[in-house]
Formats: sequence, structure tokens, C-alpha cells
Amino acid sequence: MTMGTPCTSLAVSTVIFTVRPTGPGGRHELWLPLVRRIRDPYRHLWALPGGPLDDEQDLDDAAAGYLRLTVGLDATRLEQLATFGGLSRSQGADERVVTVVYWAALPTHHAASGEGDLNVTWLRATDLPDLAFDHSLIVAHALERLRDRIAEPTVARSFLPETFTIAQLREVHEAILGHGVDAPNFRRHVLRSGRLEDTGERVAGTPHRPPALYRFTRTHAPEFFRSGTTQETP
Repeated sequence: MTMGTPCTSLAVSTVIFTVRPTGPGGRHELWLPLVRRIRDPYRHLWALPGGPLDDEQDLDDAAAGYLRLTVGLDATRLEQLATFGGLSRSQGADERVVTVVYWAALPTHHAASGEGDLNVTWLRATDLPDLAFDHSLIVAHALERLRDRIAEPTVARSFLPETFTIAQLREVHEAILGHGVDAPNFRRHVLRSGRLEDTGERVAGTPHRPPALYRFTRTHAPEFFRSGTTQETP
């Protein structure tokens, strides 16, 4: 008896990160949106935004489309992360599914979209329930890669407005790393990196001495940190 060969389909999923001041003392944390599955397998469980890839659809366009469908926005950064195609990841489905995973970033002030949809929820990236398929593994992989690349200024830039304070930049680093960093050391490192330029403007409406606003330079200066960010002393 010859066993039939199961079909294999291609899908796209996106891990969409943003930062919010929801930690102790207002510390920023990473959050992401999830979509409730409305069909088997894994009916009613939360899953990453995504879906099947159409035959004539570009991968990047598919990822951007599913992101827009979930949160109603375009990401400031959308980058292909990895491909997941384990033999056991599609158990319960009629076919084997290989998923191309992207990660995306949304600035904090854009990240409230989609919350009026009962089938979309925002949760802390480090405090998730069991997700459908292997999506818990995918999120863990995305977090690891994000932390590995924190020294690249373009990563933090994805979560910030065009101009920002050094405190805001530090908050993004803390959210990604999952712990506080020493503020004076952080300031010293980023100012010496050559990656920032002072805009000459300051935050309006603040008492005392308003903080300066910076932007990223377009030069190929060294990374922010060559050996990681200094962790805050307890």
C-alpha cells in the first residue's frame, strides 16, 4: 500500500513588537499583538498575525498586508527573520505548512491600534500564554535575535520618532533587554558612539532644564556597544 504524500503550503507570520511604559516604575516593556484563531486546529488559541501566501503574492507584501490587517498600520521596520518548517509543527492540519516569519517594529505612539477588535489582543512579549502551532517558539526566537542586535542603532530607531531624548532611547534598550541599564553609562556610551546628533531643540513644556532632542546620524559610525549594555545595579 502506497501512502499519499501530504501537500505542503507556504505561509507568512509576523512578530510585531512595540514598547510601552507598563513595567515597575514606568519602565518600558516589549508588547506584541496576537490574533485569536477561529477555526481548527487550535481553535480559540492566540496566534501570531499571518496566513497563507497566495501564488502570485510577494513575501514582503504578504507580511505587510497581514500586519496592516491586524493593527491597521504600516511598520517602521519589517524584516524577514527565519523560516519554520518542522515536520511536527502542523499536527492537526490537513497539510504541512512552512512559515516564513518576519519581525516588525511599531513606535509607541502608534501601538494602540487593533485593540477594539475582540479577536486581537496585545500582551507582554515575555508573559504569553501557550500559543497555537509553534508560535511560542517563534516569539522566543524573535526576542533572542532582537536582543542580539540591540547594538545596531537601526534596531532602536525602529521604535522611536524622528527626534527623541536619550532617556527615550534608553527606555527602548531596557524594553528589548528586559532589564534596566545604568543611565549615566548609557548616556556616555551613546554620545561617544558618533551615532547621534543634537538637533539643537529641546522638549517643550517641561520644567527646569528641558532635555535635548537628538536624531540618528547617517554615518557609518561604530555600534552603540561592542560588549553589551551595562546592566543596572540592583
